[in-house]
Parts: sequence; C-alpha cells; structure tokens
Amino acid sequence: MNRMNKKRKIVVYSHDTFGLGNIRRMLVIAKSLVESDPNTSVLILSGSPMLHAFRIPPQIDYIKLPCLTRTMQGSYEAKYLDISYDNILRLRSNIIQSAIMDFDPDLILVDKKPFGVGDELSNALEELKQQNHRAKVVLLLRDILDSAESTIRVWQKNGYHDAIQSFYDQVLVVGSPEIFDLRKEYQFPSESHEKVRFCGYIAREAGRTSRQQLRQQLGFGNERLVLVTTGGGEDGYHLLKCYLQGLRNQTSMENTKTLVICGPEMIESQRNHIHALINDCSNVVVQNFTDDMMACMDAADLVISMGGYNTVCELLTLRKRAIVVPRVLPVQEQWIRADRMSKLGLLRTLHPDDITPANLMDTVQEELSKVNVHPQNLYQINLNGLSGVCNSIYRLMNDNQAAANPLVVKKLKSNGVQAQAIKMG
Repeated sequence: MNRMNKKRKIVVYSHDTFGLGNIRRMLVIAKSLVESDPNTSVLILSGSPMLHAFRIPPQIDYIKLPCLTRTMQGSYEAKYLDISYDNILRLRSNIIQSAIMDFDPDLILVDKKPFGVGDELSNALEELKQQNHRAKVVLLLRDILDSAESTIRVWQKNGYHDAIQSFYDQVLVVGSPEIFDLRKEYQFPSESHEKVRFCGYIAREAGRTSRQQLRQQLGFGNERLVLVTTGGGEDGYHLLKCYLQGLRNQTSMENTKTLVICGPEMIESQRNHIHALINDCSNVVVQNFTDDMMACMDAADLVISMGGYNTVCELLTLRKRAIVVPRVLPVQEQWIRADRMSKLGLLRTLHPDDITPANLMDTVQEELSKVNVHPQNLYQINLNGLSGVCNSIYRLMNDNQAAANPLVVKKLKSNGVQAQAIKMG
C-alpha cells in the first residue's frame, strides 16, 4: 500500500456512566484525529445515553454499549435494563472484545480506567497481548481524578499500575503539571511515571453561532447575560433551584437576563420544578439541552456552572468570568480543580454545601460589578492539549508502522502540532 494512502484505524473507549463530560471530550479528540489525517477512521465504544445527540463527523462511527449509572456511593449498576450488574458487564465486555478484534485497530485510546468499568476491557487487552497484536494502547487521563488518598487506594486495589506496565504504551494527561502533577500527587511508581506525557488542557473550538447572533435568537439585546449551566444536569438541580430562588427575591438585577440550561439528564420532576420557578422570574430563558455550549458561554457576561473538566476548559478558552460550584460527591475531582483554579485567580468558586439563594446572588452581583480585567495567569495556562494528544497518538502509530504520512504532518502543522515531534519515515 502506498504510504500516502496508509489507512489508520483507532478505537476510542469511553466508559461514560455519569454526565456528558467524558463523551464530549472523547468526541473532540476523535474529530481532531480524523481532521488531522483523512485516512484515519475512528470507532467509539461508549455507554453514553446522549451520544446520538451530538454531531458525529465523517470517518467516525460508534457502537453504543448498554448504559451503566454511577450511584452516589460510587458503585455502578444497569441504568435502563432489568439485568444484574454482573450480566450487563459481561454483555458490555463481549461487545467490546468483538468490536476491537474485528475492527483490528492500529491504536486503542482508553478513557480514564485502565481496565475499563468493572474490568470490562480486561478480556480484550489480554487477547491482544496473547495474539501479539500490533495495536498500540494509550490511556487518557484528565488533569485530576479524585483526592490523593482515594485515588492511590483505588489504583492499588485495582492493579492499575500493573495494567499500565503490562498493556499500555503511553499515558496522556490533558492537564498541566504546574497546576496538578498527578505523578507526584498520586505517587505513581517509576514504571508508570515514565509513560506519562502532559499534553495541556484542551482548548475548545469557537461556537457555531456568534455572540450577537445567539443573543438575537434568544431575544436578548445589550443587557448583561448570566448563563447558568450544570452540564448533563443529573446532579445540577440544587444549583439551578438556588439561583432561581435567589433571582426571584432580587430587586437589583436591572438590565440583566439569564439563560438557564437544565441538561438532558435532569430527571423530569426536577426539570418541571425549574420551569415552574422560572415562571416567577423575569428575563429568564430556559433550555433543556444545547450542543453548542461554547456559543452560549461566549454570549454570556458571567457563567455559573459546576466544575467539570470540559466546562473549565471552555471557560479558560473564552477567558470568561465564572462562578463555579463544583460537585464534591462521590469524588473530589471538581472541587480540587476549582480550588486550584480559584487560587490562581482564574475563576470564583463556592462550595455547594455553603450556597444559599442569598449568598449566591450576592456573589453574582459582585462579579457582574467588576471591571472585565483578566489576570495574567490566564494567558499562561497551556491550552494545547488537543495538539498534544494528536501529536502523541500519531507518533505512536508512525513508530508502529515504521512510516509517516506527509499529509499527516501537514495537517498536524495546521492544527498546531509541532512537526518535529512527528517521526518521519
């Protein structure tokens, strides 16, 4: 086969049991990979119940795994099917194993869990190893997983470092060691430490709709706009309720409007209550879901949100003023991220246990009254994560195939990837 037309196949595994963050991030990465090389195709394996709602670019397809859900105690169970946890894991594992072996990828990108949820990736990884399969295997970690104590305990209990040593070629972290060095924070042994590559945070593409166009679509003019969003919305009810109750009692919010996005995973009774609260508030528009969050954020003067990875990256990309009320259960990830970013002056954070309608409104008024000046630290954050991930993945595949595609290098250059990091054949 001509090197110029070398076909590449990548499997992306995203466990997706809670919220929209994981699948949104993996879709962005998949899109960047196929845009970097027209000869690359990506097969996504995901249990996200919202995968169908996103725009799936050409050269990307997906296999929908039966849904799991994470309880507040941190365990998993079937989300929709009347089936035991053991049986749904077996079903998912069989689908994953068959898909990987039949698709025959050059590289497998695994999101967060080295063995997958409930070790559902183990059989596929073992079979690849037994067959001396050519596929490279890469683990993708976000900047922060959980508290150090919890993460160290979980990784030791589940043998994740053994998995990295046995099955993985590289560990890519979409974060910055200056903010959170997980190698040190989580006490990675030398074998895992050496495989880690920090890629930077993932800047987000501009929205499809301009700030002015979106405001016009919503019926807004030049008023100040507050966006209140909680991502998927599965655990965002309290924040939305608190804001709307505070807004209802507020008499000094003239020339200010609000866009509330509930999130597609908010349960119906909670969504109905949010809509009822909005009836008592003036100048509020509500949406259940948007697939163009960047446009909504760009149109806003202040964003109130939770502290998920994607949300923080969107805020950093837009240099947007924000009040972040992070999730603190069942994991501390969002709180740690918000706390670190707050100490750098990049955003304002409130602990969810401390918010009331009154103090949330006081914080909103304080932020809206500030002159829109951003700290210098904001411009020093590494937001080249997408280029870093693509760079590493294509370099691994080029090493594996002992050949480089000049078109890939050209495309990666245009997307900000350093050409010297691509191995030339």
